[in-house]
Amino acid sequence: MKIKTMALSAVALCMMGGAVLAAGENTSALDDQAKMSAFYTDSSMKTMKADDEFVAAWKALTEEDRMAMTKACADEVANANPTNTHPEFCSNTKRLGGNQ
Repeated sequence: MKIKTMALSAVALCMMGGAVLAAGENTSALDDQAKMSAFYTDSSMKTMKADDEFVAAWKALTEEDRMAMTKACADEVANANPTNTHPEFCSNTKRLGGNQ
């Protein structure tokens, strides 16, 4: 009986661990608070910085980061739903062309 309980526990742990790992794979470049905080005036990331500060923060990113953020914004637009939380940021990146 103990072996059966231990085996079922091991299976349950594996299933939970797999779900946690799968959830981590779907993170967006827009979820990187360290990079995104440069574009907002507050820690809750609700208020965007002034346009000149936004442009300076955008230019300070690496080309790879800009491309990842631009792609994440395009994905957000393509999969529009109530959980999309970066409409103002994405409209600014689109305005900048995504590569300036």
